[in-house]
Amino acid sequence: MITPIDRAIERAKIHARIRRKISGSDARPRLCVFRSLVHIYVQVVDDRSGKTLASASTLEQSVCAERKKAGNIGAAKEVGKAIAQRAKAKGIETVVFDRGGYLYHGRVKALAEAAREGGLKF
Repeated sequence: MITPIDRAIERAKIHARIRRKISGSDARPRLCVFRSLVHIYVQVVDDRSGKTLASASTLEQSVCAERKKAGNIGAAKEVGKAIAQRAKAKGIETVVFDRGGYLYHGRVKALAEAAREGGLKF
């Protein structure tokens, strides 16, 4: 009998492999993404000090006030714009993108492109 693949375990393995290669510093923090079925969350993290410098998600009314659904590409674009705006307000220009083990496709790609349009470089 073939055992089915547990996607959460596979994503955790991929994320661990990515995190071995990238790390955020105060000069170039890490932009990490978490995607659930309903929401998308993003943080700008300084791994050396272990602090979150900026964050945004679809849970915030200021980001997705008029949207009915938060789990779509349009909402991810709004979160990308919001994180770029908040990071630039803190003086952060360049980041290292951590896709969190997810494919660079769909909501993750839309968030990254919106953050780039907002002025972040990665």
